[in-house]
Amino acid sequence: MSPAATDPVLSDGSTSQYLTGDERAKALKASSKDRPLNVFTYGGHPISGHKTKPIKQIRIPKFASLEDEREWRKLHHAAALRWLGMNGYNNEGAGGHVTVRDPILPDHFWINPHAASFTHMRPEDLCLVNESGEVVEPGNMHAVNPAGFAIHVAVHQARPDVVAACHCHPVPTRAFSALGCKLEPINQDACRFYEDHAIYEGFGCIVLAHEEGRRIGGALGNNKAVILANHGILTVAKSVDAATFLFGAMDRCIQAQLLADAAAAGRGTSTIKVGHEEAQYTRRIYTDEMEYNMFQSCFEDVVRASNGELPMFTGKEIQRTD
Repeated sequence: MSPAATDPVLSDGSTSQYLTGDERAKALKASSKDRPLNVFTYGGHPISGHKTKPIKQIRIPKFASLEDEREWRKLHHAAALRWLGMNGYNNEGAGGHVTVRDPILPDHFWINPHAASFTHMRPEDLCLVNESGEVVEPGNMHAVNPAGFAIHVAVHQARPDVVAACHCHPVPTRAFSALGCKLEPINQDACRFYEDHAIYEGFGCIVLAHEEGRRIGGALGNNKAVILANHGILTVAKSVDAATFLFGAMDRCIQAQLLADAAAAGRGTSTIKVGHEEAQYTRRIYTDEMEYNMFQSCFEDVVRASNGELPMFTGKEIQRTD
């Protein structure tokens, strides 16, 4: 059983609760509510066939209070950091950081402590930082990475819709960021980022100045990811689960493209690209809530591996009914 809060599949109309995915997509288009490509959209994962009884789906939960939501975000933040550490994304010392917007103080952000181990992160270890860079209570009063803060605060300021941002330095992305090109739609997974990521071309050394952070935030635009030239990648989402999943997914897609490009060059051919309409359609399917969904098996793995240090639920999740 997935660890995420679940609820019965619902729809906009009382008679359409058991529509198939195709029928729901058709209904959305007929009502001019087809999922736009230029903004984050939640949207429940569509069911694949007719159902005679309500089924349960993984959904981003609701909460009775902002305090309850803060507790949940911190739990998933700590788990996301552990997952990144378990997958080798924390092997560059302090060169990795994940931020989550605080629901109580929207101009404050939770971030991992400077040079701390990802694989042993706990919710109480996270630091709370305001837009001026001041580490404040009730977070952990520990130093944070100043370069990480400069990047993330600028992204959050430029994008009020962003709840979480993820940035690390994996080897494939460091190599790919030196090529000055975007990820190509050479497979289904890469289509997740089709026309939804940008390139920041002006590497200005380690990001200690806020102006450099603002330039990165500007380059990101309305996209879900940005390739930082000669640096790496950064992904954003409406949940830390989704931002972390997108980071890992983009890193693996970049690795696949590097392999495919090298093989094609060796054979004197070029890679086959997914068509524009097909790539756009595939991109539209991947809503932010679906990306959240995709990370829940990873969340469960992290919780089980914590040997009781992290709980599966805070106990304050409210099942979604919208």
